[in-house]
Amino acid sequence: MRLNYPAQVRIIRVPCTGKVDILHILRAFEKGADGVYLVGCMEGSCFYEQGNFKARKRVEQARRLLEQVGTGGERVQMYNLTSGEAPKFAQFAREMTERIRALGPNPAKLAGATPAAGEAAERGAA
Repeated sequence: MRLNYPAQVRIIRVPCTGKVDILHILRAFEKGADGVYLVGCMEGSCFYEQGNFKARKRVEQARRLLEQVGTGGERVQMYNLTSGEAPKFAQFAREMTERIRALGPNPAKLAGATPAAGEAAERGAA
């Protein structure tokens, strides 16, 4: 099945969303991403047991840090799907793209990309 989602969506596959660290999320913004969303398995159905719960906590931490540095926490989102919900994945991609389009470009990108969020996380502010 061929999925139809916006061309600007970049997919990075990981074995489990629990492997995505808060720094991965923040570095995406430092490198110019306008938004980041994670798509993991349904809560309670993680092969690695707690992966999607860890990912959700990291997404919330990233949202708080992005709010603190003025980028906007609403630019980060997490969705949960089963493996049979590919059309829903494409729907989430379109919804997230529309959300980001409404928010406008990453403020850090407009201001000349500041590493403030990543540095704050590295210092343990999360």
